This record gives sequence, structure tokens and C-alpha cells, in this order.
Amino acid sequence: MRSAARAPLACWRLLRALLHILSGLWIVWRRFPRLSAGQRENQVQAWARAMLHLLGIALQVQGRPVAQGPALMVCNHISWLDILVLHAGRHCRFVSKSEIRRWPLIGRLATAAGTLYIERSRRRDAMRVVHDMAASLRAGDIVAVFPEGTTGDGRELLPFHANLLQAAISAPAPVQPVALKFVDARSGQRSLAPCYIGDDSLLGSLWRTLTAPPIVALVCYGELQAPQGQERRAWAASLQAAVDDLAEGARRE
Repeated sequence: MRSAARAPLACWRLLRALLHILSGLWIVWRRFPRLSAGQRENQVQAWARAMLHLLGIALQVQGRPVAQGPALMVCNHISWLDILVLHAGRHCRFVSKSEIRRWPLIGRLATAAGTLYIERSRRRDAMRVVHDMAASLRAGDIVAVFPEGTTGDGRELLPFHANLLQAAISAPAPVQPVALKFVDARSGQRSLAPCYIGDDSLLGSLWRTLTAPPIVALVCYGELQAPQGQERRAWAASLQAAVDDLAEGARRE
């Protein structure tokens, strides 16, 4: 089925996704104040899984996410879908660009999910975020970062920035490498439809994803690495290699 023929289904999915966003806002407004932290995490994970289903994206988990915090997850970055996929696999607090906080509807949901924001235009803001991450880790949270600093097409990782690893060293907290991969459900080949890079617009990437053949989101969890004795630049390179190995080994089951 060509993308034009899939347009009516894509419109239907988009409408249902918008309604799901509104239901998420209702949950945040009406239910979150009465829920414990663990119950909120379960709500976020269930909401993310439901959203993937509404978008027509299947989730496949390989390996095991860390059972409890403190822990830092480091993951490759491909798409606006990445946060949804990781939340669906295991709730965590993300470090995201501050612009997301101002996005209509989505910003409110991201903040309610515990997102930590960084002002990327201010170089010194990274130090503040590292302190906030370390405090969150000491409180027993699971925090997730995309150390490439930007999105790629998933075929080749960009160098990992080492600065944010200082939070895990300072806390101290173990780090779990995680790899994301989007594949065509039928062929098992890599799908580039969800990519959000270069001149892509969010709306364009969303529409391309909705009109693409069925997609499977693979999330692969690696082994925890202890922070003791780590030097952050060398550790960043080691974690990049671990994520790369996970992505290469990911296969549609």
C-alpha cells in the first residue's frame, strides 16, 4: 500500500493521538495530585504504550531495563518518538531541550513526566543540569539522556558528549546503555520514516511515520556499568561502543 493510500488511516490515527494527548492532560490535572510517585510512573508508562499503539507502532523490548534507581540511561537519538518508546519500556526522567517545555500540550505532559530541561544556547547551563541530574539520581530516580546531543538516522552514532556523565560519577549511580532502532515490520529492515534530522519538520516527520508501512520500535537494554574509577571521556567512548553494539545486534523477533 502506497503512502497516499494510507492517508485516511493516517488521519484517523492522528485524530486519535490528539485525543490521547488531551486525555493525558486530564490525567495530569485530575489524577496526578492524588497519586504516589510510583503510580505516576505507571501512568506515564501506560500512556506512552497506548500512544505507540494508536500511532500504529509496535514495541519490542530486548534485554531488561534497570529495575530501580538510581541509574542513568544513555541512548542513541533518532526521532521525536524516542522519548515515547523509552517511557513505554521503562519510566525515566529525561533531560531535554528547554524549548519542549513551551510546546503546546506536549510541554505540559513532558513536565508532568519529570523532564529536566537544559538551555542549550547557554553553555553554562549544562553545569546546572548536571547538578540537577545528580540530585535526582541521589533521590533514587532513573534519568535518561541522549549523549549525541542531536538526532541522527540511526545508521551511525555521533560522538557521545561526556559532560552529562559527571552526574553519574558524582551521585554515584550506574549507567545503562540503551539502543533504539526502528524497523519495517514486514521486512525487518531499518525504517527511516521516523527520523527527525536536518531540515525535517516535526509535522513532516509525524506524517511520514503515520503513512509508512507498519513499524516496530526496538529498544535494547544493555548491562549496567558501575561509575567507580571511570573517567568521563573514556567512559563516554566506551558507552558509545556499547550502544552501537546493541543497535547492531537488535533484530526483529
